[in-house]
Amino acid sequence: KKLMSNTPTNNSNIVLYKENMSIGDLAKELGVSAAEIVKKLFSQGLMVTINTPISYENAEILVLDYNKELKKEETTDVTNFEQFEIIDAEEDLVKRAPVVTIMGHVDHGKTTLLDTIRKSNVASGEAGGITQAISAYQVKHNGETITFIDTPGHAAFTEMRARGASITDIVIIIVAADDGVMPQTREVVDHAKAANVPIIVAINKIDKPGANVEKVMTDLSELGLTPEKWGGDTLYNEISAKNAIGIDGLLENILLVAELKDYKANPNRYAVGTVIESRLDKHLGPIVTVLIQNGTLRLGDPIVVGNAYGKIRTLKNSNGEEITSAIPSQPVEITGINEVPVAGDKFMAFESEKQARSIGEERKKQARLKENTSKTVLTLDALFSKIQEGVKEINVIIKADVNGSSEAVKNSLEKIEVEGVKVNVIRSSVGGITEGDVVLAKASNAIIIGFNVRPSNSIKDYAEEQGVEIRPYNIIYKVVEEMEAAMKGMLDPEYEEKVLGNAEIRQLFKFSKVGVIAGSYVTDGIIKRDSKARVMRDGIVIYDGNIGSVQREKDSVKEVKKGLECGITIENFNDIKVGDIIESYEMVEKER
Repeated sequence: KKLMSNTPTNNSNIVLYKENMSIGDLAKELGVSAAEIVKKLFSQGLMVTINTPISYENAEILVLDYNKELKKEETTDVTNFEQFEIIDAEEDLVKRAPVVTIMGHVDHGKTTLLDTIRKSNVASGEAGGITQAISAYQVKHNGETITFIDTPGHAAFTEMRARGASITDIVIIIVAADDGVMPQTREVVDHAKAANVPIIVAINKIDKPGANVEKVMTDLSELGLTPEKWGGDTLYNEISAKNAIGIDGLLENILLVAELKDYKANPNRYAVGTVIESRLDKHLGPIVTVLIQNGTLRLGDPIVVGNAYGKIRTLKNSNGEEITSAIPSQPVEITGINEVPVAGDKFMAFESEKQARSIGEERKKQARLKENTSKTVLTLDALFSKIQEGVKEINVIIKADVNGSSEAVKNSLEKIEVEGVKVNVIRSSVGGITEGDVVLAKASNAIIIGFNVRPSNSIKDYAEEQGVEIRPYNIIYKVVEEMEAAMKGMLDPEYEEKVLGNAEIRQLFKFSKVGVIAGSYVTDGIIKRDSKARVMRDGIVIYDGNIGSVQREKDSVKEVKKGLECGITIENFNDIKVGDIIESYEMVEKER
């Protein structure tokens, strides 16, 4: 769905009719007094007041009296505004600051780097006096602005992506030169790559004894981040966050990427953006930090944030200073919302409080309905239809028991190509399936393949809750075969067993033509002719076959219900005894 910038009509002879328009509203549009309109309608026998809604038909007749034409306002349902692609006219777009997130292993210097960048941008006399008020701030370098967002680790970054929030333009991956690439660094690279944004590597602590820059570059090259000086396309910076070495070079590289990517936005429209964090203050109510991604947010704007709504009561920049408006790429703290939203929620400003309230309430209603219906992200069964919708890459996470297996499965899957659609392995590692894998799968719309590893019950439940599919395998060609079949839309139907009922054998009747008839009593459910049947003795299955016939008294019937007696024959099996249980079941095709 596309949402165009609203431009008012310039034709002074046209009056716009809005939904639920009152007589007062129409008078305003016509530029006449409401009393004049009320008087006209009285003369037509209509008892009305200034606040009475007027129908389109009545308004059309009235407008003709003033030599004007009435037109219905074209309204777009903006309840689900996240789904709208905003199309701005090229001439309305202006340059905006790049939004940068720093990610890395716990002790590799992320916080120190953020602090150093911020302090280097504050005049020395003020250094002690200005504190960062929110978890995002802007700095100036060579006259250009850069926005930094401090997310509390890659899990939060991916959680936000899982909720549809893509706020980051550039990711900086920080690696300590004396420590090198750690398992968490590998995870960070997976998450950053899955977000499909430019990556800049900052090799930190280069001035420490034991620093080995070359080893870090080699290890990261193996993860697909080859340095530019080695013929790759990843920018590398050697820095010391603690001693402020190489920080200018890092900022210059950010601006270089920003220039190449040419980030733009339209400040002349109602603001849209994303929640970075939120909290509840007992005096001020919900306090929300948001990043403006398009448009300008002003003090007093009616706003919908996630399923909450309100009016901007206070607007503060990242230094905690009161401001009256904020432009694209600017992080701000706002109050005036009726509820605390969640990080990753989208927001949009509106024309009137009435509109914001009705949209907020409708979104809340929709969210409740959505909670009651299960949500799926991507399953192997749904692959073919996704491909037909235009998906060109299938994201997969591989977890295996040993390195050799994970590499072999990865190589086999990456060779698959069906009509221009490829498999993209976004993570391939050894070990059990974790919550982190499920979060990444949800954010990247990926399928998890477990090779010789099975998820625990809690992970299985969590994956189901998140709508992520986990497929366990133990044979490589089976993985490839099923993936190819799914991509071609040729998966064999899957069946599951449905137990219909049980009957207890109480008497045996032998006939030379028919064999043995089991005189039985149906203890639960139904016994159905032509269904499959198991004969069980002392809880052990002694035969699995089909029911041949079911009789009530002397008549052959299709089925017999609980509490009734009947005669049952089992196809090709006569070795039954009194006390055996016959279980009637059928195989039902699973919905795909």
